[in-house]
Amino acid sequence: MRRERIKLAIFGAPAAFKRPLYTGAPIVERQSEQRYFAWMKQAFRRNCFTNNGPLLQRLEKEVAGIHSVKHCVAVCNATIAQMLLLKSLGLRGEVILPSFTFIATAHACLWQGLKPVFCDIEPDTLTIDAEKAQRLINKKTSAIIGVHLFGNVCNIGELERLAKNYKLKLIFDAAHAFKCSLGDKSIGGFGNAEMVSFHATKLFSTFEGGAVLTNDKELACRVSVLRNFGFTGYDKVEFLGINAKMPEASAAMGLASLPAIGRRISHLKKNYFIYRKSLVSIPGISLVSLGLKGRSNYQFMPILVEEDKFGVSRDILYDILWKENVIARRYFYPGCHRMHPYKSLYPDAGRGLSVTEDIAGRILCLPMGLQYPERDIGTIRDIIITVHSNAGKIREWKTNRG
Repeated sequence: MRRERIKLAIFGAPAAFKRPLYTGAPIVERQSEQRYFAWMKQAFRRNCFTNNGPLLQRLEKEVAGIHSVKHCVAVCNATIAQMLLLKSLGLRGEVILPSFTFIATAHACLWQGLKPVFCDIEPDTLTIDAEKAQRLINKKTSAIIGVHLFGNVCNIGELERLAKNYKLKLIFDAAHAFKCSLGDKSIGGFGNAEMVSFHATKLFSTFEGGAVLTNDKELACRVSVLRNFGFTGYDKVEFLGINAKMPEASAAMGLASLPAIGRRISHLKKNYFIYRKSLVSIPGISLVSLGLKGRSNYQFMPILVEEDKFGVSRDILYDILWKENVIARRYFYPGCHRMHPYKSLYPDAGRGLSVTEDIAGRILCLPMGLQYPERDIGTIRDIIITVHSNAGKIREWKTNRG
């Protein structure tokens, strides 16, 4: 075992890392950069930069093929993808979704005039608890939104059973789940549709972007029409649409990134298991298992901090890591139900979210896209061990800071 660091930045020592190690930093290889400019050269030669250009069409075909679905409709970002999907499905009333998700999942519902009803999560996968979702269904419920989290896929079978029995729409926020699967079946074709994110910090990026994946041709056509103002012809508008188009520059970035996805996942998987080996024996630190029911993309490294055993709280460890230039993130603290406007609209929502409250208070995601994983993860481990070993002194420091 490596020797732990005795001095911490909070006590005046230099930070462990000269430059910040970010959680969710963009991944761009030199080869991807070169491919990007080659694709963009085509766009300039065609003088075509948006409006469903050939690069976008090719990207949609490639992404659909990767996920074994018939249709991919790419748009400017994943939040807009969800909004267009909700609009295309004609939903009304209430939508059940987890509070333990990025705020955009809830925002998209409220923007469409839907009431988000927050559901608790499973303690192992951290995805929506189907049994608890069933208790929330009433006459106003029109849909369930499952969120595949950290590369773990929802309990698809139970959610599909609920949707069928109660005649509800079922959609999935798959922002974290590019190239993930349940068993041997890839995400993308579950429920009525799934939304994926192509944000700059995701495994697969188009700088900014997202898409709707579905096997429903009619639904895909509606989403496609709505992303282009509602036009169904040059001079014919039949629906209330918006401008959600993805430009060719973004599609080019996606096409440039696709050949690297396999290598990226292999690298992230390696990092994940180095972390597991490094952190598993530290008291009060437990690791969220990934790929429990299928294939994960290993983009995230979530850990849980148990204060009684570790010696200090998650938030103190978080502050210390930041001082060491380890930019950990508390995904998804404090939960949507504790953020505005939901905190004001539904002040009692937390009463049924005991697992969400517990996990949100203990979770921490560590940097994954590391260039020198053995060295960097070893240093991060040494920081965490040092914090545990000096918990009393650190608690005193925290008290004195106020």
